[in-house]
Amino acid sequence: MPQRIIAMWSGPRNISTALMRSWSSRSDTRVVDEPFYAHYLLSTGYEHPGADEIIRSYSTDWRVIIDQLLCRRGDSAIAYHKHMTHHMLPHIERNWLGKVSNSFLIREPRRMLLSLVKVIPEPRLEQTGLPQQVELFESVCEMSGMVPPVIDARDVLLQPGVMLRRLCCALDLPYDDCMLGWAAGKRDTDGIWAKHWYGAVERSTGFAPYQEDDSPLPDQLRGLLEACQPLYDKLAHHRICPGE
Repeated sequence: MPQRIIAMWSGPRNISTALMRSWSSRSDTRVVDEPFYAHYLLSTGYEHPGADEIIRSYSTDWRVIIDQLLCRRGDSAIAYHKHMTHHMLPHIERNWLGKVSNSFLIREPRRMLLSLVKVIPEPRLEQTGLPQQVELFESVCEMSGMVPPVIDARDVLLQPGVMLRRLCCALDLPYDDCMLGWAAGKRDTDGIWAKHWYGAVERSTGFAPYQEDDSPLPDQLRGLLEACQPLYDKLAHHRICPGE
């Protein structure tokens, strides 16, 4: 059976790493963690934790990265790629998106910003990944003539079994209950940036229960929230709902 390549596109401060753990728990799946990260850091000059080590350790040539992503290996039926939408800088070609199965993971922007401001005190719109996520979504729709699957982090945390089953169905893949849990600890498939970002996921054995957050939004983020909300709403209009 030919290998299926799943590209999951997420913004920052989402459950993307937990979702990668979920897919990696399948015996038929190989995962890839944020393959464009080194290129993004080199191109933007952002001083993320461990940036120099990341740039030294991974390819920074987006053409080489795409070739590697499209290289179908026979050791697994499914290749699952965890992508950050803001890593897809404008100069990176999009044609290759038509050769993979694309999915989109979204998060309500108020909650995302409350989390993002803890690591980026003055975030800009492009650092939320939402403009890029909408652009990628629209590109995939145009290439395929179909609406790709969209899932919301809140829905996944509230009903992980239901949502993962629906996602697999939308991707025309069999669902496996093993996706609901995994062993705690590190993974060889994690990027070397895991030591800076993945502490909570490394301690986890499944999706964390959803918790409401009523913290007030800092005043300096209100304008950014107003810019983010319609972008999120455009994607959320197409999301897979638990009750469908």
